[in-house]
Amino acid sequence: MTVAQKPARWQKSDEALRAAQIAFDVEAAVLEAVRRAAFEHNLSTSDQIRQVLGLSVSRRPKRPRLTVTLTPEDYATLAARYGLEAQNRLAVKERVTQELIEFARRK
Repeated sequence: MTVAQKPARWQKSDEALRAAQIAFDVEAAVLEAVRRAAFEHNLSTSDQIRQVLGLSVSRRPKRPRLTVTLTPEDYATLAARYGLEAQNRLAVKERVTQELIEFARRK
């Protein structure tokens, strides 16, 4: 299938596939400065780096979200804390969300 045959919404995915994510090993002060600036400008750290480098930054609104990786053992621990079944990951997620909201209110 050629690019011309692909639906328009898929054609941009070719660009994304050619893009490469890179990581920078920098001292803590640089990491903190970038993270702080990103927070103050309501940007992701990636967008903040792009801005520092003079690259284009998407101005589309981003859904604010926090992420964490949970292992099956983490789910079991959290489910026990909340009195839930470990298999009920949605209920665990809802309780974690509520705990984070309460954390923010206390701050």
